[in-house]
Amino acid sequence: MKAVLPALARPLVEPQLPAGLDVHWFTSAEEAEAMAAEADIGWLDHNAPAQWARNVAAARKLKWLSTIYAGLDALDTDALRARGTRVTNGSGVNAHTVAEYAVMGALVAAKRYDQVLRAADAREWPMDAPGKLELFETSALIIGYGTIGRLIGERLAGFGVAVTGVTRSGAEGTIGPDAWRARLGEFDWVFLAAPATDQSKAMIGEAELQAMKPSAWIINVGRGELIDQDALMLACARRRIAGAFLDTVTPEPLPPEHPLWTTPNIIHSMHLSGRSQTRMFLRGAALFVENLHAFLEGRPLKNEVDLAAGY
Repeated sequence: MKAVLPALARPLVEPQLPAGLDVHWFTSAEEAEAMAAEADIGWLDHNAPAQWARNVAAARKLKWLSTIYAGLDALDTDALRARGTRVTNGSGVNAHTVAEYAVMGALVAAKRYDQVLRAADAREWPMDAPGKLELFETSALIIGYGTIGRLIGERLAGFGVAVTGVTRSGAEGTIGPDAWRARLGEFDWVFLAAPATDQSKAMIGEAELQAMKPSAWIINVGRGELIDQDALMLACARRRIAGAFLDTVTPEPLPPEHPLWTTPNIIHSMHLSGRSQTRMFLRGAALFVENLHAFLEGRPLKNEVDLAAGY
């Protein structure tokens, strides 16, 4: 059985590989794409989504695709389903840092720390605070109450925030996908931690923005596609909502001339949430090794994706 793996992971993975596996290590995108054609097992990640998609598309014989990424929106999941490829993702490997970033986003927005930094850069000494919101005794809606969403909720609870999670099943203690829109006006914070799917695309649009409190903030650590950005820019410019902290946008990177950069009360963090730590690759390698043994032994795989649902 042929496995195609990144050479960067070799020191972490090779000592734990089972005997008899035909392993090929790639050091470039070109090598990954070429090697993938005959691969049964592939860890074909690339930090450019389009190149990652090309690597995976070339792997027509792939039985199992492993990725360190949580979202599969760059991939042709219909083609993977048609080939019978099983996919496991990296859900959880960067969950703690993304959750921390999301809460940081709320704190930055509450205290308008972006304006504090600008004042410091200008060597000004304000006599009043630009942001006076407290998280204490506010309420938050977390759309996408999976691994990351629950970690966000746990951290917000420590600040005294009342948390309501949205899950696909409406599991105990959460609300379902058909219930949150009617309740948008109750919340001070709307956190987006959902995957990008056909159903979630532009889930926050003009109607949802109008339903929110004028004092409410959006914190997006999910995907840029979850928000109708034109509607968001209009809502922020007209102060229909207080603002948005955006870790993710569309497209990425956001072009310098894009109006989202200069829209009032939008704070950007350039999709740095998952990169703001040093343990993601270590966790990803450990997860790959665990799943490799499970795959070869016919046991269930951790983080296996439902390709029909997209996550």
